[in-house]
Amino acid sequence: MSGASVLLKALREQGVEVCFANPGTTELDLVRAMEEVPGLRCVVGLQENVCTGAADGYGRLAGKPAATLLHLGPGFANGIANLHNARRARTPIVNIIGDHASWHLECDAPLTADIESLARPVSGWVRRIASAQDAAGAARSAVQASLADGGQGATLIFPADFQAENVAQEPADAAACDAVPGSDEFDAAAAWQQLRRAKNPLFLLGGGGPSSGLGGRAQIAAARLCGLLGGKAYAETFPARSERGRGLPDFDRLPYFPEPARAALDAADLVVLVGALPPVTYFGYAGHPSRLVPQERLLMLAAPGQDAASRLEALAELAGAPAAGFAPAALPQAAPGVLTPQSIAAVVARALPEDAIVSVEGGTCGYPLYAASAGAARHTVLTNTGGAIGQGLPVAMGAAIACPDRRVVAVLSDGSTQYTIQTLWSLAHENLPVTVLIAANHQYAILRNELRRGNAVLGERAAELTALDRPRIDWVGLASSYGVQASRAATSEELAAQLESALRQPGPVLIEMAL
Repeated sequence: MSGASVLLKALREQGVEVCFANPGTTELDLVRAMEEVPGLRCVVGLQENVCTGAADGYGRLAGKPAATLLHLGPGFANGIANLHNARRARTPIVNIIGDHASWHLECDAPLTADIESLARPVSGWVRRIASAQDAAGAARSAVQASLADGGQGATLIFPADFQAENVAQEPADAAACDAVPGSDEFDAAAAWQQLRRAKNPLFLLGGGGPSSGLGGRAQIAAARLCGLLGGKAYAETFPARSERGRGLPDFDRLPYFPEPARAALDAADLVVLVGALPPVTYFGYAGHPSRLVPQERLLMLAAPGQDAASRLEALAELAGAPAAGFAPAALPQAAPGVLTPQSIAAVVARALPEDAIVSVEGGTCGYPLYAASAGAARHTVLTNTGGAIGQGLPVAMGAAIACPDRRVVAVLSDGSTQYTIQTLWSLAHENLPVTVLIAANHQYAILRNELRRGNAVLGERAAELTALDRPRIDWVGLASSYGVQASRAATSEELAAQLESALRQPGPVLIEMAL
């Protein structure tokens, strides 16, 4: 077998089932080897950031890594933005990057790059494969590494000559060693002693898998403690994954801007971190401390990646907290007529099917939808944890591949979606059940909101730099050109009817929501 075949076979034996690929000349032996590895699904992305974003969405839902296949340093560089988001979300991913033949590297050919230096900031583990014989062991180690530390990127650099070279003797199958877990010691009694002294405690819940602070179990346990102590709870501002809807408490996301975030946090004499990092402002704002809560008012109950649910439940039992008795949240009614972010949120919340996955990117509708969806059918929300835009559409694609029996709804803004618009072609190519809702206000609204902070005037040149209306993007025509069925809605009534129809379709549908 070739080194490429050995590597792919080892990945498959370690549970990797999907590879999101945008290969080039230095990966052709890996492409050929796909024929020899049944059970490894290959999904083509037309741009590398589509592949890495899809691997992020897949890993958030599957709890195990997908692979990416990328071309040299420049190709990997195209995918770094969504690998940044995946790092912040603690998503397991195995990146395979082809490189020039080992004997060609010294020539400094035009596409030669320092791949290791590119990979380290977005990878918890990096390894250059040193021979064809090394490929199987490297693949096994990469999968193990991707599952360490709560989930991370593991990057393999595979020179083209070692991909093509035959392995003298096929490496014996070796069972992968489990990643060494971090310490999970927890002193519930000590935590309770600190918590019971607080007069106004606030729980900040972090997102992730089922045992995270925003899994169903942890939210219910947090509601029990809030009821006992008279405390409050918030989801972190941009959770990697949050369970939401009927049967769960209505915990809103911590606001994005420092003023409302401070208003929520300053009233608390103890902020309990449950799978969340200490809150900081998204950017440096004059007059606001970067750290929103001083260290002496913080209690770390569970770090990101730890079993937050079990710790909260143990604490609730120790405290004798009664069962949570929160009332079901009401679903808002959409105001008739022209669309607003609030009416869009109401329409979408009422239409969500049971067990849907909602990929949210963009502030226009993201916050209103999260607030409106507490009374919706149970669903999972994925947000832009790392802040690098262009993740919403590929994350939705990866989630749909990870969970083929669940409907995916992507609620996106028009500016950020253009960064990875090529995902539409992959959605159509794979015929994935993803409904894409584009809030088309034809501007970078978040930048205009920042520019207007403190009642500042939006200048003419600033308005020009944040405008997307000359020309206006024809989302219906654009989606159609990628093979995705599309329509345009200008009123709440039109959106409700089009969304109901879209959710019945077996494949992807895009609706432009004209704001």
